[in-house]
Amino acid sequence: MSDKRDEAETNDIAPGMLALDQQLCFAVYSAAHALNRTYKPLLDPYGLTYPQYIALMTLWEEDGRTVKALGETLGLDSGTLSPLLKRLEAAGYIHRARDKADERQVLVTLTDKGRAMQSEAVAIRMAIGKATGCSIEALQSLTVELQALAGRLEGADRRDDAA
Repeated sequence: MSDKRDEAETNDIAPGMLALDQQLCFAVYSAAHALNRTYKPLLDPYGLTYPQYIALMTLWEEDGRTVKALGETLGLDSGTLSPLLKRLEAAGYIHRARDKADERQVLVTLTDKGRAMQSEAVAIRMAIGKATGCSIEALQSLTVELQALAGRLEGADRRDDAA
């Protein structure tokens, strides 16, 4: 049975409110795809995909992470992360081995090639910065805003799960 209040609220929607180009979700989605397309030619010479590249970034911050810790940082499940790590290992960027202290855990460490890639990443970051047409300050501000948004949305998910 339809509620008359819901029907009245639906009729009060401002024209264009549901237009695709007015949606935050689509703006973020479009920007993410454009950013990934921009990264592709920069990463192709190294045989890397964007997800592989960000996995390397996390290891540059802290080498010797567990697969579980990498997955949590990147927001990837093991079904997505394991094949990604296999390809990185086959390409010579990382090494995976069981943790001697806890055989259930797999540690991921950078190889010399993986560590050397970090110096190449500076040029990649500069190229991405240039491609955006934004100042360093604007990019830093946008990054902080998007991180805060993600945190609020993650918090909302947890609140919804608890309800």
